[in-house]
Amino acid sequence: MMDSIASVINSIWGVFRSIGLNDIVDIFLLSLIIYYGIKLIRETRAQQLAKGILILIACYLLAVVFNLQTIRFILKICFQWGFLALIIMFQPELRRILEKVGRTNFLGLSGIFAPEGDELTEKWKKAIEAVCDSAANLSSTKTGALIILEQKTKLGEQIATGTVLNCEPSPQIFGNIFFPNTPLHDGAVIIRDGTILAAGCFLPRPQKDELINKQLGSRHRAAIGMSENSDAIVVVVSEETGNISVAENGELTRGFSKDSLKKLLDSRILSETDPNSIREASLAGRVISKWKK
Repeated sequence: MMDSIASVINSIWGVFRSIGLNDIVDIFLLSLIIYYGIKLIRETRAQQLAKGILILIACYLLAVVFNLQTIRFILKICFQWGFLALIIMFQPELRRILEKVGRTNFLGLSGIFAPEGDELTEKWKKAIEAVCDSAANLSSTKTGALIILEQKTKLGEQIATGTVLNCEPSPQIFGNIFFPNTPLHDGAVIIRDGTILAAGCFLPRPQKDELINKQLGSRHRAAIGMSENSDAIVVVVSEETGNISVAENGELTRGFSKDSLKKLLDSRILSETDPNSIREASLAGRVISKWKK
């Protein structure tokens, strides 16, 4: 009995002794892939599809154990074409992953071709102040507005659908743009590097429009669609209630005030343009509700 236990312990110790640095890195990377894969599909339609795939794998293993040749043959064909089917079914999620990888700042190299940090930070500070003041003013009069703050993903396709302005943001400019029945009030304003680049822009529809809450209007849906297709931050003012909302990463967060909106924009934008600035994005004490896809 003691010899058997000693043999098992020696075998386990031998396995640990044979583990090298490359094995540790391999296990670590595989763990990250599994973690982010689970995080990706959690609370989405992909979660149900993943459960279905696991059931098919379990059925295949049972067919192998019990030697069920016909079921095994059919499932084997399904798995051969399964990779292509997964690419088609998970196309929106896969595209979002690739876009996030493309936006990653590897060793700070992405900032080489960016404008000067101090100048860009000052422009964004003024733009954020103008956006927050304008959102508060438009909210008080229940004037609908849709403002996009472009980040790393360039929005050339959307800019091409609007009218190029190339002017500094101000409450007066936003007031004129979104004044009811003016030529540009129905579209979106796009801000790039702290400057209003275009107005009256049309935005893409959400990828899963049928899953979005029916209470949300066209502006909020357009904001969600834009945030799904880019890393932009979209500020929305409802013309029905005057509520200020922010769309980010496919989620719409409602109930912002002027101060809470400024905290959010500072934390998202100034931390990117000025590495030395540390901002808090806490919205404690605010009435915030999220509308997920």
